[in-house]
Amino acid sequence: MAPKITVIGTGYLGATHAAAMAELGFEVLGLDISREKIELLSAGRVPMYEPGLEELLGKHVAGIEGSSGRLRFTTSYEEVAEFGDVHFVCVNTPQKHGEYACDMSYVDSAFESLAPHLRRPALVVGKSTVPVGSAARLAARLAEAAPAGADAELAWNPEFLREGFAVKDTLHPDRIVVGVASERAEKQLREVYAKPLAEGSPFVVTDFPTAELVKTSANSFLATKISFINAMAEVCEAADGDVVKLAEAIGHDERIGKKFLRAGIGFGGGCLPKDIRAFMARAGELGASQALMFLREVDSINMRRRGHMVELTREAVGGSFLGTRVAVLGATFKPDSDDVRDSPALNVAGQIHLQGGQVTVYDPKGMDNARALFPTLGYAPSALEAVRGADAVLHLTEWKEFRELDPAELGEAVAERRILDGRNALDADVWREAGWVYRALGRPRA
Repeated sequence: MAPKITVIGTGYLGATHAAAMAELGFEVLGLDISREKIELLSAGRVPMYEPGLEELLGKHVAGIEGSSGRLRFTTSYEEVAEFGDVHFVCVNTPQKHGEYACDMSYVDSAFESLAPHLRRPALVVGKSTVPVGSAARLAARLAEAAPAGADAELAWNPEFLREGFAVKDTLHPDRIVVGVASERAEKQLREVYAKPLAEGSPFVVTDFPTAELVKTSANSFLATKISFINAMAEVCEAADGDVVKLAEAIGHDERIGKKFLRAGIGFGGGCLPKDIRAFMARAGELGASQALMFLREVDSINMRRRGHMVELTREAVGGSFLGTRVAVLGATFKPDSDDVRDSPALNVAGQIHLQGGQVTVYDPKGMDNARALFPTLGYAPSALEAVRGADAVLHLTEWKEFRELDPAELGEAVAERRILDGRNALDADVWREAGWVYRALGRPRA
C-alpha cells in the first residue's frame, strides 16, 4: 500500500511539493499555520506566481470539479500526524535579522508541533535548507518528543528547485539526494520517488551532514560562478574588453560550461544570498571559517554590481538624478517569477529614487509585490507607459517580453533614447540601429 504523504509548510517549496506528490499518485495532506493560505490553496489558487503550479493544483485539490481529489489542506498537526506515513517539512529558513546566520525557528517549531502527535512509525523528511548539523539535532529531538520514540525517524532530502521551473524540477528532478540513518528510511524514500527513479533521476544516498551540505554547496558554487563573470566584467570595462564575447569563449570549455556566465547586476532572491551567508556563519561556528572566506568576496562582488549600475545610469543622465525620469524594466529578481526578495532590479530602482530620480517600474508579474516593498516608486501598467518621458531606460530583469520590445516604438515615447542593459540580454545592434545609446555592464561603449 502506497504511503500517505503530508507536507508541512505550503509556501513556494511546500505548495509545489504537495501538488507534485499528488501528481505522482499519492494521497497528500498539506499543512500551514496560515488559515488564509490554506483557504487559498483549497480553492486551487496559489499565493505566488509559478508557471504550471496553479494548473497542477487544480488537477488534484479535493472539491474542485474534475480533480483527482488526492490533495487536501489543513491547519491541524494532529490531523497530519494521524493521516501521514511520510511527513515532508518545507518551512522557510530566512536569514536572521542583523546576522548572517540562518533562522531555524520555523523548522524547530514545525518539529515541536508535529512530534508529540506521532504515535506510530513515521518518517519525517526535512527539505528546508538548514545549517549542517541541524538534522542530527532534530533526529534526537524527534525520537525524544514523539510517543513512537525511535520509530519516528528522520531523513534529509534537500530541494533543488529553480523558480520558474519548480514544477518540472519536482516531477523530473536532475538528482534526488537523501540523507538517511537506516535502510528503512532509504526504502521509503525510494518508494516515494519511484516514478522519477524509473525515468532515470540519479538517487544519491548520504549521511545527514552531507545531505545538508549539498544544497548550500551547490548554491555557493553557482553564486561563485556568477560573481566570477561579474568580476571579469569589471576588468573588461577597465581594459575596454567585451565580457559577452569573453563568456562565450570560455564557455566552450566543457570544464567551465556556458551556464551562469551572463554578466549583469548579479543574483538576488530568497535563496542564494541568504544561503551563502548562512553557510559562512555555520563554517565559523564549526571552526572552518577560512574555508569559506572566498564567499565574502563572492557576496561583495555581487552587491557591488548594483551600485555600479546606479553609477552608470547617473553618468548617462549627466551626473545627477535630480530632475530626471528613469524607467526600470523589471522588478523581480529573475524572470518567470513574482519574487522580489533581495531583487537587484528593485535595489537599483530604490537607490536612484533616493538620489532624486523619478523612477517608474514595470514588471510582467511582480508589480503587486514590488509596490508592497517599495511603495514610493512609480509603477506603470506596461513597458511603453513606463518609458514615457524617460531620460534613461534600465533593463534589469531578463523577461522574454523585454527582449521582444520594439526599440523604434519605445523611442517615440522616451525623452532621450538611452538604454542601459543590466542583464546583457538585449540585442545591442538592434537598439543602436533604432537610434538608441546602448550601454551594458562589461561591454565597450560602442
